[in-house]
Amino acid sequence: MGRWLRASGWLRVLTLAAGLGGAWPATAEESLFPPGTDARLVARASDAVVGLVSVAVDNANSNATLGPVRQGSGVVIGPNGLVLTIGYLILEADRVMLYTDEGREVPAAVVGYDVATGFGLVKALIPLDLPPATLGDPSSIEDDETLVVVSGGSDAGLSAARRVAWRPFSGYWEYHLEQALFTAPARSDHSGAALFNLRGELLGVGSLFVSDALGPGKPPLRGNMFVPVNLLKPILGELLSQGRSAQSRRAWMGVNCMDIDGDIRVVRVSRGSPAEAAGLQPGDQILRLDGQAVGSVGELWRTLWAGGAAERDVALDLLRGGRPLRLMLHTVDRQTAIKQPEGT
Repeated sequence: MGRWLRASGWLRVLTLAAGLGGAWPATAEESLFPPGTDARLVARASDAVVGLVSVAVDNANSNATLGPVRQGSGVVIGPNGLVLTIGYLILEADRVMLYTDEGREVPAAVVGYDVATGFGLVKALIPLDLPPATLGDPSSIEDDETLVVVSGGSDAGLSAARRVAWRPFSGYWEYHLEQALFTAPARSDHSGAALFNLRGELLGVGSLFVSDALGPGKPPLRGNMFVPVNLLKPILGELLSQGRSAQSRRAWMGVNCMDIDGDIRVVRVSRGSPAEAAGLQPGDQILRLDGQAVGSVGELWRTLWAGGAAERDVALDLLRGGRPLRLMLHTVDRQTAIKQPEGT
């Protein structure tokens, strides 16, 4: 309950400032949530959230964008110390440590990293003695429902939020979700943070800070993107037994792309990737993949994954400096490009 007690004073202020609740009680000792809320359920859920710090293997390719040390949160989802987090925190990790509210440092091992969903799983190597969170149904969230965002570790925090969108999301790093959760107000400590409803059920795991939470073409709104836990339920067994889901065995080019003024533009090429070997460059405009026109980053990724085996030749039609260009690229299974600790 430590985080709950520390957070209670400023949570009430933040909730009021964000305009997220009506007539809140006058004293901090009273409930911070709508009448009828069982604060014990939220407090118990909060107790399942831990801090997480990982150190990547030497010369990890992901260090260029994520740095060698990654810090965030995770949430206990199993009685055996199984912790769910966002995958980029443990990508190419050599060491992982978990931190409880009481200041315990617990070593953990990576269990799975799922490219398709973005989830990561680690397991505590000594007992955490924390209650696991219950998985909820993020599709059932009401538009006016009060939600709770919880982060762990030394800067543990708890605040109220609202869902502002439930929509597709395309990431520049060859990532796409057909449905993702977007909340506001924004939290800077979003990486691996847990999103709960007032029944204490886990709804999502924090991934990003975004400035367009409402979606493309809508008024700008700063918020957070959460990966919904309904994506975890059908693949949890695969993650535990295989380390990833079957849908993660798909083609990877190693290129970062963004939609810029209606064009798909290459913004970064990963070191040692198929894209680098093929000669793609930042600034290239991608027009077609295997002869099929692609009009957005999301369409590019979906076309790539639907085109066949993970390892295959693909043709990219580009504009470079206004001139047409065709490049042949041999994609690989993303997992083969991820560096592992020695002995893994």
